[in-house]
Amino acid sequence: MPHSTNREMILGIVVGTAGISLLLLWYHKVRKPRTAMDLPKFLSLGNSLDLMTLQDEVPSGQGTTEIFQGRQLQILQKLNELLTNMEELKEEIRVLKEAIPKLEEYIQGELGGKVTVHKISPQHRARKRRLATVQSSATSNSSEEAESEGGYVTANTDTEEQSFPVPKAFNTHVEELNLDALIQMADNLRVNEGKKVESFELLCDHKEKFRDEIEFIWRFARAYGDMYELSTNTQEKKHYANIGKTLGEKAIMRAPKNGYCHLWYAVLCGYVSEFEGLQNKINYGYRFKEHLDKAIEFLPEEPFLYYLKGRYCYSVSKLSWIERKMAATLFGSIPSSTVQEALQNFLKVEELQPGFSKSNYMFMAKCYADLNQTDSAVKFCNLAMLLPCITKEDEDAQKEVKKISTSLKR
Repeated sequence: MPHSTNREMILGIVVGTAGISLLLLWYHKVRKPRTAMDLPKFLSLGNSLDLMTLQDEVPSGQGTTEIFQGRQLQILQKLNELLTNMEELKEEIRVLKEAIPKLEEYIQGELGGKVTVHKISPQHRARKRRLATVQSSATSNSSEEAESEGGYVTANTDTEEQSFPVPKAFNTHVEELNLDALIQMADNLRVNEGKKVESFELLCDHKEKFRDEIEFIWRFARAYGDMYELSTNTQEKKHYANIGKTLGEKAIMRAPKNGYCHLWYAVLCGYVSEFEGLQNKINYGYRFKEHLDKAIEFLPEEPFLYYLKGRYCYSVSKLSWIERKMAATLFGSIPSSTVQEALQNFLKVEELQPGFSKSNYMFMAKCYADLNQTDSAVKFCNLAMLLPCITKEDEDAQKEVKKISTSLKR
């Protein structure tokens, strides 16, 4: 039955009941003038209505009439409460409908508004190649909302970096390298945690020359991901994540069957999601999973991919009810996974590359602990403790392993 029909029926009942009550009231006033009632009190349908007081005012000789009136009052009260609740619900729906467009405008404003681009990371300047030209060229760029070549709407936080122009290089005496030599040098530098910044700077020095080379583009996106990890400043991390994601979009558009393009685009989507609200986090979560699966399709022997998928599955398995409900409301489906599924991915990592990382052992221990397999959890805690701490991720994993070990001893 339509909402308007329900409302008309309820109002009809209210009017009819009120009419009967008024008729009875008139009857009592005509027949028994001495028992005149307090009209405001009788017609009040709030919580202050007191039927016992009403009964005191009516002679006891009219028991049947009192019962009838009492029931009519109860019906009126319930109907009034129902109408009040319906009006409140209607008002809440109206407020929500008004708030949603404003929220969308706010997000669009945040993404499309003018944002001052931050200077290169202090960590960046603190190492090897520090030039004043970098500082002067990175302070006046404004952001613009643009649709990337990959088909996604993105916030360009640094139009200079995303369009690849290079007014001046980091190193004014750049060694001329061909693409193969550059890639090999950048990859070798990146193996050493302390030289990731140098690898990033090396790619920046050659970005104009190799701007259209796929093997260069996805490595450049990866390097921005490295800078995100190394930075400790929130605005800098956001800056690196946004630029890297845009480079990743360019890479997957130009090379849709290159697994590394999908891998680093997925990773950078994860980084960008750290600065978003719940709705965008869920959106980026779906995007992360989509491109991670594509990367696994093209690179089935890459252990890092299974590590990332294991972490995704573990996180999804821990989603709260409200987060799952929000995902279903916004996207029509609920992300689902289990601790067991996460564990299978971490075990795949160990199969492909034993001792892959301290973090992989830590997550394996977590999964076994969640599954109440204490012996296996202790085993992988011990294995994790044997690996050295090299990166910040290793340090975080070390702390978590100690917590798990303590909880297992209780």
